[in-house]
Amino acid sequence: MNIHIMTLFPEMVMGGLNTSIIGRAMDKGILSIEAVNIRDYAYNKHQSVDDYPYGGGAGMLMQAEPVYQCYRAIMEKIEAGREAVAESGERKKNLCKNPPRVLYMSPQGKVFHQQMAEELAEEEELIFLCGHYEGIDERVLEEIVTDYVSVGDYVLTGGELPSMVMVDAISRMVPGVLHNDVSAEFESFQDHLLEYPQYSRPEIWHDKRVPPVLLSGDHAKVDAWRLEQSILRTKERRPDLYEAYCNRET
Repeated sequence: MNIHIMTLFPEMVMGGLNTSIIGRAMDKGILSIEAVNIRDYAYNKHQSVDDYPYGGGAGMLMQAEPVYQCYRAIMEKIEAGREAVAESGERKKNLCKNPPRVLYMSPQGKVFHQQMAEELAEEEELIFLCGHYEGIDERVLEEIVTDYVSVGDYVLTGGELPSMVMVDAISRMVPGVLHNDVSAEFESFQDHLLEYPQYSRPEIWHDKRVPPVLLSGDHAKVDAWRLEQSILRTKERRPDLYEAYCNRET
């Protein structure tokens, strides 16, 4: 999977994504993640990308042209890569009909969730657009954005942190990224249930014991206990998910 992040702060983005599991996946070539500086496509000597909004109001607005030129540069790179691996003219034509999705980080967008992460993990290319200041000129959003996505009902200073959250959640669904791919299948939000509690050594810690069933060696009993704990935990902590789980069962 190839991920392109349009941002004014590439060091911030890559500083976080170059570490841990995502960083190792990049080193292995399983993921390709780049942060492209929108400021590099400014058309003035000061490389400013913002201006006052028409109609007045507080703050500054990111201008359309630098964002669009940054997008065009990424698209040219994607197309060049596609042509390099294309097997036939028919394949090229099909690829051109399916441009990559452009995700704009916005509190006005659809709230990001696990199923969306799984869906986006199937894409070959993804482009993230990180706004800043008071937002981005609406005209370029209409031109290039395919998905408006939010990480929650609150406002941040920019789209960098939301994009990093989404890239992390999406990347771990890509085969080979996790050391144990099975762990991506049996965790929170799978089948509308939160993950069951887990324990490691020592067997007793602060006078608290590991549940005996986990020491029994009976895998059927362990699975039944874990399902029961997942249901109880979901009912207590996320009644909305519990309701969805109950409706799914019926």
